[in-house]
Amino acid sequence: MAVEVKRKESESVGGLLRRFTRKIQRSKVLVEARKRQYRSRTKSSFRKKKEALRRIIWQKDMDLQRKLGKIE
Repeated sequence: MAVEVKRKESESVGGLLRRFTRKIQRSKVLVEARKRQYRSRTKSSFRKKKEALRRIIWQKDMDLQRKLGKIE
C-alpha cells in the first residue's frame, strides 16, 4: 500500500509535494492509518477472568451492604 511519486525533470519541490499529498489522499492511506492509530489491544483470557472475578466480588459486596441497610 506504499505510495510512490518520482520527481519529473522540471518539477519544483512544492509541485512534487502537492502531487504526493493528492496521491496520498486518493489512495486512502491516511484514513487507514487514522483508523489503526487508536486500536485497542485484545485482552488476554487471564485478564478477562480477573476482571470478571473482580466484578463478581464487587456485586456480592454491594448486595451484602444493601442487605445490611448501609446503602439503598
